[in-house]
Amino acid sequence: MKQTAPAPAPVPVRRLRPNAVLPTYGTEFSAGADLYACLDAPVAIAPGQTVLIPLGFAMELPAGYAGFVFARSGLATKRDLAPANKVGIIDADYRGECMVPIHNHGQAVQTVEPGERIAQMAVLPFLACEFLEAEQLSDTVRGAGGFGSTGK
Repeated sequence: MKQTAPAPAPVPVRRLRPNAVLPTYGTEFSAGADLYACLDAPVAIAPGQTVLIPLGFAMELPAGYAGFVFARSGLATKRDLAPANKVGIIDADYRGECMVPIHNHGQAVQTVEPGERIAQMAVLPFLACEFLEAEQLSDTVRGAGGFGSTGK
C-alpha cells in the first residue's frame, strides 16, 4: 500500500531579506524542513568557533507548537558543523529574525556559503506545564537511579 503524506499545515513566514530562502522539505516524508543561510558573502568558521547565521525570515508558528532546530546529518558528519546549542527552540510567540548559531567542532576552517542548508527544523507540539512543589513523588522501579542506572 502506498503511503501518502498528510496535508501540510500553513505557517505564515515573513521574508526580512530579499535573498532569504523559506524552509523547504527535501522529500514528501521529511520530518525536518531545511533552513538556509541568508548571507551576502561566505562566512568562515574557525575550529572551536561559533557564528550566528541569519536565516532572513520571521515566522508565526501555531500556539502549542515550537520549531525545534537540529543539525543536518551530512553537515555534522562530513564538515563538523552543527548548531552550537545542539537543539534550538523557536517559540510560537517569537516574531524576530530566525538565526542558527553554528559551531565548528572540527580541526579545519569551514566556510558557510550564502543559501547553503545549515540546519533543519521540525515543528512539534509541546506540553506547557505548571510545576507544583510536592512533599513526595510516586515510587517507580528506577527510583532515583541516575545516568547509566538502567543498564549498559
